[in-house]
Amino acid sequence: AANVAREEEVRALVAFAEERFGRVDLMVSNAGIAVGTDEASSDREWDLIWNVNVMGHVYAARAALPGMLARGEGYLLNTASAAGLLTELHSAPYAVTKHAAVAFAEWLSVTYGSRGVRVSCLCPEYVRTPMVENAGADWEQIRAGAITVDEVADAVVAGLAQERFLILTHPTTLPAFQARAADHEKWLARMRAYREKAFGERA
Repeated sequence: AANVAREEEVRALVAFAEERFGRVDLMVSNAGIAVGTDEASSDREWDLIWNVNVMGHVYAARAALPGMLARGEGYLLNTASAAGLLTELHSAPYAVTKHAAVAFAEWLSVTYGSRGVRVSCLCPEYVRTPMVENAGADWEQIRAGAITVDEVADAVVAGLAQERFLILTHPTTLPAFQARAADHEKWLARMRAYREKAFGERA
């Protein structure tokens, strides 16, 4: 067990794994939380979600990379979210930190890819985890379309075998990401309309 928001605990986790099992070939940085709503969320909420959703990946890389670089091989798998490629209507802190998680994974791939370290970034849409299952009643439609953790695991295994950077779990993610890139203004207008419909407020 480790609190990924604390670097010393992540380092202890990696050291324990190396002592007990040997070298770390694949470092999976998977922890994530959802707190806060908008820009008015407390500094405590912003700090907490930043430390888990972003710095957890940074601490994992700091702990695992030295051994991988010394060997000239290794694999980092960072879990972000489809919200990191698109956005999240319910929470600014979640959307911001997941964008940052994708950016950090990209940077790792660009920086260390030529040195034998492979990097993948998992960007699932909704998954049947406590984060979704314990959400409010207005999430019923989202829960109905959520996939199981086993389905995510299958997508991860397939993505790692192909050494894909982006590992996606839903067929809707890539077209939405491409539409966002192709016409950002149109995409933003569509998101405003979705938010107005979902929350009953005018963007």
